Amino acid sequence: MANYWLFKSEPEVWSWAQQKAKGRAGEEWTGVRNYQARNNMRAMKLGDKGFFYHSNEGREVVGIVEVCKLAHKDSTSDADTWECVDIRAVADMPRPVTLDEIKQDPKLTAMVLVNNSRLSVQPVSEAEFRHICKLGGAKY
Repeated sequence: MANYWLFKSEPEVWSWAQQKAKGRAGEEWTGVRNYQARNNMRAMKLGDKGFFYHSNEGREVVGIVEVCKLAHKDSTSDADTWECVDIRAVADMPRPVTLDEIKQDPKLTAMVLVNNSRLSVQPVSEAEFRHICKLGGAKY
């Protein structure tokens, strides 16, 4: 059974356009220095789907990604403590879904994004994933 996730990135640091440009090979999701977010990546399986979320600027779900390489040492850290997964772009969100929309939707009140917005890699329930896809016009 697949799991679902949300990956947050500031678009001026790593944007959805840059993620898409990496193609099928994907890219390491580096730079995470939070134990809970790292542990979330350790729990990921190949093929797990997730949202690509622009934080700070935009604050919206802009795309869908999938895990294409399991947790491994983060190449941007000298410490073995920090790990990352590789993700690849799967689809644009036809209509980005904003944080304000998510916060106002009664079906999404338990979402981690609503209750712990600082966590950079977070779980998403299957129901939340499907509902946000529906809001954004994505076919999942």
